[in-house]
Amino acid sequence: MIKLKTTLLLLTIHVFFINVATSQVDTLMVFSKSMNKNIPNMVITPDNYASNNQRLPVLYLLHGAGGNFKDWISKAPLVKQYANDFNIMIVCPDGGVTSWYFDSPIDDQMKYETYVSNELIEGVDKNYKTIPNKNGRAITGLSMGGHGALYLAFKHQDVWGATGSMSGGVDIRPFPNNWDIKKRLGTYPENKENWEKNSVINLVYLLDADLKIIIDCGYDDFFFDDNKRLHDKLVERNIAHDYIERPGTHNWNYWTNAIKYQLVFFNDTFKR
Repeated sequence: MIKLKTTLLLLTIHVFFINVATSQVDTLMVFSKSMNKNIPNMVITPDNYASNNQRLPVLYLLHGAGGNFKDWISKAPLVKQYANDFNIMIVCPDGGVTSWYFDSPIDDQMKYETYVSNELIEGVDKNYKTIPNKNGRAITGLSMGGHGALYLAFKHQDVWGATGSMSGGVDIRPFPNNWDIKKRLGTYPENKENWEKNSVINLVYLLDADLKIIIDCGYDDFFFDDNKRLHDKLVERNIAHDYIERPGTHNWNYWTNAIKYQLVFFNDTFKR
């Protein structure tokens, strides 16, 4: 009986150490030619990354307005464990405080569409053992980053095979005075075309059947109605996607929970 207990204890300890294996967190500096500056990016690799030659899929995980590339690590630290659980790389770019992840038509120092979809991809694929095609790449984010993830994937379906959004600002037009958007696009009355062309909900026409999409937003979120309208538009156009609406507001409690659902979705996509 003592031997059995000892064996069970050792097994329990062994499983415990497997579950708490640590991932590797690096800061990758990538020079942006389009903006003439170095940009920091957090890169999370699973704990066995260095010991094998396997190429891994990459999830690009975007922060929201007012945030930076450290947000996901500091405010939802379980993402480090998820890199191990799903055997993927996670890259958290710095998207500027309020870049909205597009190339500003009025400010040539704001070229974050070019940066994330081109320069950053090149830097990550050059420095890490990635699957260097769209079947090994997904992109998602929260709030401004949710807008950015869908925006970039809709416009660059040759780069990403899957995309998601958590509480994303998928229609920026109802918020003409918020989050510095008018600094990127100009004021809405004088620059209506800029706002129309850069709202995710107006880019649905670009979609083909290959891009995998997941959208997640809480009932009490100020972006909820916009996400529901995007969902309805995708349904009308018979565009396959996963859509989640549930209790929750615009905060880290919601996003910490939402990223788990999204990672299961992306993991299934990578496996296919």
